[in-house]
Amino acid sequence: MNESERLRRWRLLLGSEPAAEAGLVVELSTDDSRMDSTLENLYDGSSMRGGLGGSKPNVSRWLGDIRRYFPTEVVQVMQKDAIERLDLKQLLLEPEFLQQAEPDIHLVSTLLSLNRMIPEKTRESARTVVRKLVDQLLRKLEQPTRQAVQGALSRSIRNRRPRLTEIDWNRTIRENLKNYLPEHRTIVPETLIGYGRRRSSLRDLILCIDQSGSMAASVVYSSIFGAVMASMPALSTRFVLFDTAVVDLTDELNDPVDILFGSQLGGGTDIHKALVYCETRITRPTDTVMVLVSDLCEGGSVAGMLKTAAHIKESGVQLICLLALSDEGKPWYDRSNAASFAAMDIPVFACTPNRFPDLMAAALAKKDLRLWVWLA
Repeated sequence: MNESERLRRWRLLLGSEPAAEAGLVVELSTDDSRMDSTLENLYDGSSMRGGLGGSKPNVSRWLGDIRRYFPTEVVQVMQKDAIERLDLKQLLLEPEFLQQAEPDIHLVSTLLSLNRMIPEKTRESARTVVRKLVDQLLRKLEQPTRQAVQGALSRSIRNRRPRLTEIDWNRTIRENLKNYLPEHRTIVPETLIGYGRRRSSLRDLILCIDQSGSMAASVVYSSIFGAVMASMPALSTRFVLFDTAVVDLTDELNDPVDILFGSQLGGGTDIHKALVYCETRITRPTDTVMVLVSDLCEGGSVAGMLKTAAHIKESGVQLICLLALSDEGKPWYDRSNAASFAAMDIPVFACTPNRFPDLMAAALAKKDLRLWVWLA
């Protein structure tokens, strides 16, 4: 990197006033000047902090500029910063703003938290933004989820007359070690063990999702995974959202966007009521995996929540508590309730979307999830 490029970068990093104070004078190109202006508008904020009415044209131009000068990942960070730093939530109710915005998990999470405030003229634009993100996530997550889950389910049923493509070679070799022929240095596979296939449901899955305001990203990702797994014949999937009320959206799993617009983010939390409802939907406990996605901040009966969770686990259900299903760092959660769940041998941890398919594969294969968490 030559000296002129180094000075250019320092100038863009510092901004006009700090650079001038430091005696750094660099002549910027037209594009660099526009880029510098977009950064100052956000991180100095002088031209975007006024009344929302007067700022709309500036914000629209600013959205176009950041998409022109920065890569998508940076655009998403800048949009998130703008919404939080400049309090632009009101602009999310304007179709002109949404038509130019770059869909990302933070933008969609904020939109969903404002769901009840979105006017009719903006609702279609909001659905378009959510649809774009859902489609992006489906392209990214659907195939890994299918591979992991179907692999785990197909290995749960064995048969002794497998076709070549169905042979479980590891188990077949172990089963036939007694038939090893030293002189030929080979094993005679007298018994073949294969992965079975079955058209009927092999496992029942219940996704019980906390839709309080802090769980917005988890609701988005859960709806994506719920839709993917609901499309697998070997898995019977139920999708339940709750705050202080419980709503079963299983019939909406064919379209995650409908689920997301059916959510009411920001209410209270009654985990006990949600667990009681889910328990009534369990028909095959030993073949059921239940995933509770919640920060465990119970607004209802803590004693009732713990008692119901214990009863579900004791019935044979593999109960898992995810404190968050998101790309964020360490989540905030109720440590006392989390410790109580862990004391009942219920796995409690956070999970990123990229790791969720492997988690479900391990759970459906009835592996020890404490070991999975350690290895993951």
